[in-house]
Amino acid sequence: MTNTSKLTELSLRQFTGSENWYRHGINRNVLFTDGAKFVADEGGAYWLLDIIAICQRHEKNVSAENFQVWSLKVNADRTASVVCDDGNDNIVYTQHIEYTDFPIDEIKLYFTNNVIHLPSEY
Repeated sequence: MTNTSKLTELSLRQFTGSENWYRHGINRNVLFTDGAKFVADEGGAYWLLDIIAICQRHEKNVSAENFQVWSLKVNADRTASVVCDDGNDNIVYTQHIEYTDFPIDEIKLYFTNNVIHLPSEY
C-alpha cells in the first residue's frame, strides 16, 4: 500500500492561522479551521472531527473544559486511541479506534471557544 496523502508533519507547519471557518455538520455549534479541515480532507479523518464535536454535546466531562487537547495516536497494528485532556494532562475522555488508515502516527488538535484547530493555529 502506497501512502499518497499530503498530510505530513511538515505539511501541517504551513498553518499558523485560519482564513476560513467551517461549521461542523452534526454539531452546528462547533466550527473548525483551515488546518483542521486539511487534516480531515488529507487524512480521511472527518471521523476525528466528529468525535470532538459530538463529545461537546454528550460528554459532560469534556464540555465542562473550556480548553481541550485532543490527541490521536495510531499504533503499529493500525488501532488507535483518541484522548482528550484539559491541557494539564488530566484526561477527561478516551476512545479506542478498532482500525484507522490515518497517515501519521500522532496528531494533536485543540478545542476552545467552540473551534477545533491545530496547535499552530491557536
